[in-house]
Amino acid sequence: MAALLNRVEGLKESGVLGQLVRFAIVGGLSTLVYAAVYWPLATYAIPPVLASVAGFLVAVVFGYVFHSRWSFRGHEAEGGVGTQSKFVAVQSVGMAMNAGFTWICTGPLHQPTWVPLIPVVLVTPLVTFALNRYLVFK
Repeated sequence: MAALLNRVEGLKESGVLGQLVRFAIVGGLSTLVYAAVYWPLATYAIPPVLASVAGFLVAVVFGYVFHSRWSFRGHEAEGGVGTQSKFVAVQSVGMAMNAGFTWICTGPLHQPTWVPLIPVVLVTPLVTFALNRYLVFK
């Protein structure tokens, strides 16, 4: 238990804990934006994988604005097009993961359109946080 508390204290002192909390808040909101676009489209309008792309496009704009201005504040970003391009590249990894989860769940596994939201919420944010932290907002 003491080792865990020491680790948390180290994360707090380095600023990573604050970034992770802010990232979780913005990521949670971004996930809600994604779900609000994805689920109705996938259920009523277009194939689920296309709906996942539409959800990504809306959520990535939301995420860039709030992650760059709040989640990673205190971290110097290169700024300009380079940072935006890196951010879009990282988010594209997330989009590919989400599309993969969606295809697997709604295709071969024949699950309802809401099922892919489980790995989208639990797995993709951890991967994109790490990539953003170490590649975009250094």
